[in-house]
Amino acid sequence: MRILAIETSCDETAAAVIEAAGGALSPVFTVHSSIVHSQIDIHRPYGGVYPTLAKREHTQNIHPVIEATLEKSKFQTKDIDAIAVTVGPGLEPALWVGINTAQELAKKWGVPLIPANHMEGHLVSVLLKEQASVAFPAIGLLVSGGHTELIVMNGWGQYELIGRTRDDAAGEAFDKVARTLGLPYPGGPALSQLAAQRSHSTEQELTLPRPMLHSNDYDFSFSGLKTAVLYATWQHPELITDESLRVALAHEFESSVIEVLISKTKRALESYKAHTLLVGGGVVANTRLRKACEELSQTEGIALFLPHHEYTGDNAAMIAAAAYLAHERGYEHIPIQANGILSL
Repeated sequence: MRILAIETSCDETAAAVIEAAGGALSPVFTVHSSIVHSQIDIHRPYGGVYPTLAKREHTQNIHPVIEATLEKSKFQTKDIDAIAVTVGPGLEPALWVGINTAQELAKKWGVPLIPANHMEGHLVSVLLKEQASVAFPAIGLLVSGGHTELIVMNGWGQYELIGRTRDDAAGEAFDKVARTLGLPYPGGPALSQLAAQRSHSTEQELTLPRPMLHSNDYDFSFSGLKTAVLYATWQHPELITDESLRVALAHEFESSVIEVLISKTKRALESYKAHTLLVGGGVVANTRLRKACEELSQTEGIALFLPHHEYTGDNAAMIAAAAYLAHERGYEHIPIQANGILSL
């Protein structure tokens, strides 16, 4: 099944063409093309994503991105069996552009339109470069700028949300702490690069809280940690002006987030007797988090699936994969309106 997918949930205008086979039990994906047009430079002056500006940029870029994706895939429109599109979660103005464009193309090409969940896309992204079967039950850890979730998976499409952030997502906390430390947007990667400069020979004694580390649930909370960093810099300005101290603070913040994520995930793996851990989302590009997940899988004796770096962020290949699984499970396609437009 050849699928053209469209992703416009936030600030990346993305399209992809994949070939999917194997059904819901043993899905196999071949990515023929995947193009992501980033809006980072446009949103940088605002320190975050400006929704109406994101919508404008998606509107300008969506058709050129789709055309380039098809050209790169070497397929023609007649070769496409279905169109997939992200229907949520995401920024409504941004989602609107992708959904309406997908409606128009599905009507024009005479193919079904399959809805896809953005978060399921991040789960399935681990299979885009990994031709292997996932043993269930599994635990899914999703860590992105907008979400931090723990999910019990008894099969593709059989999900139980057992934990989520009660305030800031981990990626959001990274970005806000990075801003406090005077780092450029997007802050998460910049903060991780700063933290990586820490030398054990010049280690500073800094300690930040590990929020909800010992709570009797699988929820997360990173707002207080972000505030702790802010207060620390107010009380001790040298944490900003002294580079070695700034490096140490960035490293300690990163350590706190990762320790909480891994601790909660470990308890979930043991409680639900999981055979597999799947980790997805933009924050999974973080080198220390990936290493911590690898160490956890070894100590717990379970299989680990991490997305290839090019699929950690928002992309349309993962949306195509999620749509294929939804199709195989018998999800209803999006009805194509008479005028080809579906409004949120």
